[in-house]
Amino acid sequence: MLQSFKMALKSIWGNKMRSFLTMLGIIIGVASVIILVSIVNGYMSYMVESFSSMGVNQITVQYKAVASRSIDVNEFYEFYEEHSDLYENMSPNVSVSVTVKHDSDTMDSTSVGGYSEDYLAIKDYEIEYGRNLQYSDMEARRKVAVIGAYVAEDVSVIGDVEIGENASIWYAVGETVKLNGDSYTIVGVVERQTESSSEFDDGCMDDFVWIPYSRAVKMARNAVINNYIFTSRDINDTETCTTELKNFLYEKMKSENLYTVTAMSSLLDSLNEQIAMMSMMLGGIAGISLLVAGVGVMNIMLVSVTERTREIGIRKALGAKKSVIMLQFVIEALVTSSIGGIIGIMIGALASTGIGALMGIDAPPTMTAVVISFSVSVAIGLIFGYMPASRAAKLNPIDALRTD
Repeated sequence: MLQSFKMALKSIWGNKMRSFLTMLGIIIGVASVIILVSIVNGYMSYMVESFSSMGVNQITVQYKAVASRSIDVNEFYEFYEEHSDLYENMSPNVSVSVTVKHDSDTMDSTSVGGYSEDYLAIKDYEIEYGRNLQYSDMEARRKVAVIGAYVAEDVSVIGDVEIGENASIWYAVGETVKLNGDSYTIVGVVERQTESSSEFDDGCMDDFVWIPYSRAVKMARNAVINNYIFTSRDINDTETCTTELKNFLYEKMKSENLYTVTAMSSLLDSLNEQIAMMSMMLGGIAGISLLVAGVGVMNIMLVSVTERTREIGIRKALGAKKSVIMLQFVIEALVTSSIGGIIGIMIGALASTGIGALMGIDAPPTMTAVVISFSVSVAIGLIFGYMPASRAAKLNPIDALRTD
């Protein structure tokens, strides 16, 4: 075995160019599999993180009120309190289209919504200065607002002088913004969510105004609230939470066509399935190059057998068994494909990390892709090296010695 391995290395080193061209297909195939699988997995991780920031334990409820059937906000709160073991937070969600102004400055891109005091926890945000919306604000329909850091900077401008980012937080509390001409007192500023300064602009994550849902309903002139957001206490109970909400809604509305209940975790699961399928498909496409590389290994080994026919005849005449001759050529094919696989792994690891950095995602080579691609390269050497090895082992020593 050791002697066959040494002879394989000697043969590879003695025909460097031919050996390299034989390995090239293996190198490209292995590197391609690692790069594609790593990039797809990196993108999957990025999407999972993005969805996690949106709250994978969130469940959204939308229903259409009809003349004979509707659900009051108090009924939703009663349901929420009865199932407090399942649900951690709940908030009505009332979107309003209004003009936002501070002094003469109009904030065209600022989003405005009506929520309960639980919405801060649902978003997993923290108050940087001031206070959150309170239950008493809902009951009294107070004209108060909690704003994002970007809006806080807008309201920190006095005349033509901007007092700065740090000062804007405390200065904004107590100031007012006008929503459709009505003045709302700012009672709290949410900590900044946008990390990049280049993204801290109109329409960013910090460009929002939250007001009590009771005020938003009046502003939107809606008789009922059609949208709600729930969060489950345990991500594993999301399916149970969804089922309970559907049962509650069906009992009230008597028709499944009048409501939808959507769990963010189910969307994430669907996304993961699609990305995993894409990863397998791309890995399979890259794997075709490994199959082509296997044909190349077989062809080169057949050429090697033809070139070394006289050598094989001499070895058999001296008493070498068929199994020894066969083992020699199989090991040579295995060593060739294994070296190509190792080089492909190194290239694939470096390339996947570099490409991931350019794409702005973390895409390190996955152990699964490395193990599978290397195993396939070794298997290719074994499978496609068998036929030339078998041919060499079956050569008649007399015919082989007659070969020039």
